Amino acid sequence: MIAVITGDIINSRQGNVETWLNALKETLNQYGSEPENWEIYRGDSFQLSLVPEKALLAAHHIKATIKQTKTLDVRMAIGIGEEKYKSSKITESNGSAYINSGVCFEELKKQTLAIKSNNKKLDHSLNIMFSLSLLTTNNWSSTVSEVIKTAIENPEKNQEETAELLNKSQSSISEALKRGGFEEIIKMNAFYDKNISQQ
Repeated sequence: MIAVITGDIINSRQGNVETWLNALKETLNQYGSEPENWEIYRGDSFQLSLVPEKALLAAHHIKATIKQTKTLDVRMAIGIGEEKYKSSKITESNGSAYINSGVCFEELKKQTLAIKSNNKKLDHSLNIMFSLSLLTTNNWSSTVSEVIKTAIENPEKNQEETAELLNKSQSSISEALKRGGFEEIIKMNAFYDKNISQQ
C-alpha cells in the first residue's frame, strides 16, 4: 500500500514563480527523491508518493509551504492503494493508488483536499473532517503558515525552541499555532494514521 498525492497550485501565475517553486521542491525533497518519488509537471502540478501514514501531514506541510505566499493556495488529492508498476519516474508509475489519486483530483470542486481509497466508509468520514479543517487551513496567513511549516518540520522542538528558530517571541508562536488549528490538525492526523494503517 502506498499513498499518492496529486496537486496543483491555485493562482500559480501570480507573483514570483521561483519563490514558491523552490520552496515546494524543498518540501517535496523531505519525502523522497525526484523523479522517482515526486515530480513537478505542467509548470504548477505535482505528484508525490509516500507511505500512507505520512500523507495527511505531508499535505498540510505542502499547504503551509505554499500559503507563505499570500495569493497562493494548493489543491490536493490523496489516493491510497497499490503500486502495480514502479517506474524511475513517478508520473509513469501505475496502480490503484495512482488511479484513486487521479480520480479524486478530478472530482475536487471547491474543496481543496480530499482522499480516495478502497474503503468508502473511511473516505466519507475523513472527507467530512477535511472539509471542516479547510475552514481553518484555507485561511492561514503567511505568518501562520510559516510557523506551522516549521512546527511540522521540527516535531521534537517546543514552542520556545520554534520561536528561537524563527526569531519570534514564544507568545507569537503560540498564537499562530492556535489560529492555525495546529493542535486539531495533529489530532486529526493521529485519527487518520490509526485508521489508515488498519487498511
